[in-house]
Amino acid sequence: MIDQSRRRSTEETTVQERSASQEGELEQGGVLADQSDVLLDEHDHGVGVGERSDEIWEERESRNALKHVAGLGELQDVTEVEYRKVRLERVVLVGVWSSAETTAAQAEESLRELAALAQTAGAVVCDGLLQHRLRPDAATYVGSGKAREIAQIVEREEADTIIVNDDLPPSQRRALEDATKVKVVDRTAVILDIFAQHATSREGKAQVELAQLEYMLPRLRGWGGSLSRQAGGRAAGADAGIGSRGPGETKIEMDRRVIRSRIARLRRQIREMAPAREVKRGARKRFGLPTVAVVGYTNAGKSSLTNRLTGSSELVENALFATLDTAVRRAKSHDGRFYAYVDTVGFVRQLPTQLVEAFKSTLEEVAEADIILHVVDGSHPDPFSQIDAVNDVLADIEGTAEIPRVLVFNKIDRIDQATRERLTSLEPQSHLVSAYTGEGLDELRDAIEAMLPLPGVHVSALLPYSAGALLSRIREYGSVDSVDWRDDGVWVEANVDSRLAAQVVDQAID
Repeated sequence: MIDQSRRRSTEETTVQERSASQEGELEQGGVLADQSDVLLDEHDHGVGVGERSDEIWEERESRNALKHVAGLGELQDVTEVEYRKVRLERVVLVGVWSSAETTAAQAEESLRELAALAQTAGAVVCDGLLQHRLRPDAATYVGSGKAREIAQIVEREEADTIIVNDDLPPSQRRALEDATKVKVVDRTAVILDIFAQHATSREGKAQVELAQLEYMLPRLRGWGGSLSRQAGGRAAGADAGIGSRGPGETKIEMDRRVIRSRIARLRRQIREMAPAREVKRGARKRFGLPTVAVVGYTNAGKSSLTNRLTGSSELVENALFATLDTAVRRAKSHDGRFYAYVDTVGFVRQLPTQLVEAFKSTLEEVAEADIILHVVDGSHPDPFSQIDAVNDVLADIEGTAEIPRVLVFNKIDRIDQATRERLTSLEPQSHLVSAYTGEGLDELRDAIEAMLPLPGVHVSALLPYSAGALLSRIREYGSVDSVDWRDDGVWVEANVDSRLAAQVVDQAID
């Protein structure tokens, strides 16, 4: 009996070892297969096999552990947003980053920005997860195993939404929803939601709705049979006649047709609103009013800085995309000349192309400006990445490359002396200001006024004392060199536009 039990134990051990060996061979074969595919791809780029193999193993080890980003899961006081009509969503943030494209610190900062976007949209951020891998999984973005792990985290946090820090194609979003059993939205959807909340003007609302519909159109999904029902046969009506009966139109096809019709209607409405903006812009050109376009990353303090420079009271809020509708505010230079600041919508990394297209009429204000005032949050951990993001958007706007620019680091009251010296050394031509304390505003104002374009016509004329109104317009819209009060009239030498020059010639004393 003892020999039989020993023999049985030995046989079981042998079977287990053989099974483990087979599993190891299968796993090793899968790994080698994946390695061969990657190595073949990299062979064309001249990367060494040994170096690439080590990188693959490091990437495989790092992808197995989701990194929790600290500081995103703490619940915050939401009493300030009790006005919202719907219950605040509890969300879990998910991101994927690659060493070839970014660093771990930059990936964490990007996820923190996504958390700020989610909170601005009215969500409660429960947790933030980062996965390190060479490229996002083609099926579920994070891989099937990590999708199941995220589903457990979502269940533990009692969350109802996953926000992905990327622009997800419809197939990946559906696969991740099926794996986690909760709603999945991407970064673009969050930004569109914030724009929808903050749009106030008729044109702004139409632009946001157009962007939302263009985003929604390829992402319509039929739940069960609700969007695949067909109206045909008897459903088409007994009096419909020959040729009208058949399979009919599915519900999802009908929804797509309705969305396309609405998109066409919104585009027509936005085109009809363009003349009103052209009239206002034409009035500024007609009076020769120089304009300064204030651009920058969202929440950089553009509206606050515009208020301090012009003495106006535009909406100021510590929130992303608080300003969506273009605001034009007039300012007066030291020599009495008027010019205007144009406060524009803020930019952000990976700004959805739908928004860039929808807000083209608004962004045209930047292309028509005489000076671009680029405002940067100097207290941000990585302000130069924000500068690059804004420059990328400006590059897509035709006609902005030739416009002179002034770079301004705002919120310097929040940074130390070492950071100030670093910003100054990296950008010697920039200005350090604080819209909160007023530090550096006088120097910035002087620099902007020195760059204002001069009118193209120089006039030297003797005006009668009765032409006081014309002299006032010359001071407001021209550049006055000298004014000499004589017995027979007022001798004026100034640079004005052609319209004012004609008036000066008409009223001048021969």
